[in-house]
Amino acid sequence: MRAIIQRSKQATVTIEGEVKASIPLGLVVLLGVEHEDTQEDADWLASKIVQMRIFGDAEGKMNLSVKDVGGEVLVVSQFTLHASTKKGNRPSFIRAARPEGAIPLYEYFKSALAKEVPVQCGVFGADMQVALINDGPVTIWIDSKAKE
Repeated sequence: MRAIIQRSKQATVTIEGEVKASIPLGLVVLLGVEHEDTQEDADWLASKIVQMRIFGDAEGKMNLSVKDVGGEVLVVSQFTLHASTKKGNRPSFIRAARPEGAIPLYEYFKSALAKEVPVQCGVFGADMQVALINDGPVTIWIDSKAKE
């Protein structure tokens, strides 16, 4: 699983002109599921995200997690995180999981996060408009296979 995590002061997902999800302070997580991913990947990634200390403490140092600051998480599916740009100019998405495999892991990941923090989400496979105020900006890429 791959995730792009963005620290946000506010974020929304709009679908067909209607706001589907909205969070105040928290994290926007763009999530890509690969065909080889498992629930173990989802558990590791959810735990890492909830515990990641990327919010400022009283001294302005990144010492607090989303849970520590009472934040929420907005999860948006994004198969394009598994794009391969090695050949040509048109990305290949062959490594991204097909919906029948990706949807159950996406749902599992959201439920793992929801055990720790409030979670909102987009709609898997929908054409979404994601708006956020990226705080910092702080943007972090995580891959469960690399464990970094």
